[in-house]
Amino acid sequence: MHALRKHIHPGWLIIAPLLVLVVALYLGPILNILWLSVTDPEPGFGNYAKLGESDALLRILWTTVRICIITTLFSVTLGYSIAYAMVHCHQRQKNYMLTLLLVSFWISILVRTFSWLMLLGRKGLVNVALEDIGLIAEPIAFMRNELGVLIGMIHYMIPYAVLPLLVSMQALDKRVMDASRNLGATGAQTFWRIYLPLTTPGLVASTLLVFILSLGFYVTPAVLGGGKVLMVAEYISVQLLVTLKWGTAAMLAALMLFGVLAMLWIMSRFMKLSTVFGGAAR
Repeated sequence: MHALRKHIHPGWLIIAPLLVLVVALYLGPILNILWLSVTDPEPGFGNYAKLGESDALLRILWTTVRICIITTLFSVTLGYSIAYAMVHCHQRQKNYMLTLLLVSFWISILVRTFSWLMLLGRKGLVNVALEDIGLIAEPIAFMRNELGVLIGMIHYMIPYAVLPLLVSMQALDKRVMDASRNLGATGAQTFWRIYLPLTTPGLVASTLLVFILSLGFYVTPAVLGGGKVLMVAEYISVQLLVTLKWGTAAMLAALMLFGVLAMLWIMSRFMKLSTVFGGAAR
């Protein structure tokens, strides 16, 4: 016991009860979901077997993955451009841009979604403006389809894509880029061979963050999709609140959890996750 006390810092004795509480509150619900997925409505892997039997489930999963991939692609691309502009502009302009970026986090997702509903509707500002200037003869169907869902999701996810990239770019030593130019490299060569590889950890972190958050989107697909674009989060809600099939809902939630963990594991095979999430590369 005396030897054990020598190796354990006294501070751990203070935080141990709180740490146990946090672990219990975090792991408890997850274990409960995993348990429900194999016990409701009866013990076994019947809920998971539905993945091979139900075309509707596979269609919902494919719709979710496809929309998340497209959202991630556009959000990270636009986010990279915004972060690059912020890093290379004057400090005053950077402060303005950073303020606008942070303000976007304070706006409720419901407010954003219904704003797009007003803008993209058949009588919305976008369609009315396009008709007035003669570009279209009839309203474009932005709503109740994947296009409207993608617009809303990409708009919401861009700030989340910017922040990891901004941190990564600000940490770069500008002298490396200056040395590249001094050695005769063009601006494009410096960007593709020096700048982009150095910002890879931020790019990976941004991609993971946007994709994982996109998997759980509920409000935007429900409102802008109008029930015609069904994603996993909305389907889980239906299973819990309407059909009362808790086992199916728990199975889908567990599947999302396993998918995220699998992505992190695959990523760890190619690079250290500590560098992706802000740690120092060694």
